[in-house]
Amino acid sequence: MMPNVWVISDTHFNHAAILTFKDYAGKPPRVFDSVDHMNECMMDNWVDCVAPNDTIFHLGDVLFGVDKVEWLENNFAKLPGKKHLILGNHDNPKFLAPFFKSISLWKDMSDVGLLLSHTPQHESTLAESHRFGTGPILNVHGHIHSNPSPEGPYKCVCVEQTDFKPVNLDELIAT
Repeated sequence: MMPNVWVISDTHFNHAAILTFKDYAGKPPRVFDSVDHMNECMMDNWVDCVAPNDTIFHLGDVLFGVDKVEWLENNFAKLPGKKHLILGNHDNPKFLAPFFKSISLWKDMSDVGLLLSHTPQHESTLAESHRFGTGPILNVHGHIHSNPSPEGPYKCVCVEQTDFKPVNLDELIAT
């Protein structure tokens, strides 16, 4: 259906402290030697999946750290794909706008049964027939890192849950 559309969330490029975080079970979900190793892994995975004419939705929390614009210009801008951002709680559109074709709070893809957002949306929002019609809606989201999604129509695409790779929307819809 959409073989050239991808999603990814919570890359937290350049966020050294995230390597020390623990998940709900007390384990580190990001086991890398350094922040540079983490960045390289995610960028290599992106390049391996996404072609230059593909579309990729980043569901928020792109990066942290100093020299954001320089890093974005030297690294992120070179990643393939037509990039669209769903704002995360750590994103500043002032720095990110030049690197994305669009920035929004969510993406309604109800024509294929999806709602893309940074945080999981309340199930009453997903049931709004005036907004999404009467068909079932799967909320594809980020934000929760390695923690489980709420029960129901939710799929987390945080990098900790996708082996630090973008996810193809066709594959996601099929699961």
